[in-house]
Amino acid sequence: MTQLIRGDGGRGRQNGPANPDDDRYDDEDEYLEPVSAAEAAREGLRQVVELTGRDPVGTTSLRSVRDGWVVGVEVVEDHRIPASTDLLGLYEVELDVEGGLLGYRRVRRYQRGKGEVG
Repeated sequence: MTQLIRGDGGRGRQNGPANPDDDRYDDEDEYLEPVSAAEAAREGLRQVVELTGRDPVGTTSLRSVRDGWVVGVEVVEDHRIPASTDLLGLYEVELDVEGGLLGYRRVRRYQRGKGEVG
């Protein structure tokens, strides 16, 4: 599926109404191919590892949103002995439709050996 993007950096947003005389917008439309779910998951993991310097555990979630993808990534924040007591961090990564990083945040920190309650 191909998505039509108009001179807005691939984020599907414009500030105010489009003005045909405004030089910020090209006269030609640019067609961009959005990244696949698998590519978004890999890119989200890569971005968190690069930004935090932590060891990756894996991708834990992936969801499509209007402007791209939100990827859940788990990393080891503190290696301990035994490994079952490592501290893990769960990060949420926001990517645009092309896989570019929009933002990330840690949403949870927990001990590896402790399961979720609920």
